[in-house]
Amino acid sequence: QVQLVESGGGLVQAGGSLRLSCAASIRTFTFSRFRMAWFRQAPGKEREFVASIYWTSGTNYADSVTGRFTIVGDMAKNTVYLQMNTLKPEDTAVYCCAAAQLGSAYEYWGQGTKVTVSS
Repeated sequence: QVQLVESGGGLVQAGGSLRLSCAASIRTFTFSRFRMAWFRQAPGKEREFVASIYWTSGTNYADSVTGRFTIVGDMAKNTVYLQMNTLKPEDTAVYCCAAAQLGSAYEYWGQGTKVTVSS
């Protein structure tokens, strides 16, 4: 069973930065077999993809965050980070971490951490 715990959300002014963390309870030697991602869901909107990382193929980003957000993994700590810079009010959402085994859909989800960007 994989458990994901997010942290780092909060209230920030537009133009500011936050770093989200996602700690995974995956034994280190299998962590490299998972694709990790961040999704977000704003009030009244559907959940959307933000960024993903897989250890051998690199990173992917939604167009709306490219150049502002960076996803980084620390395999030694079983943790994935989402560095968010130049935040905008439209980035306000609950951000969730997700994990997928290679070739599978995202099946493991964290509870989420709320990010609010004030204008």
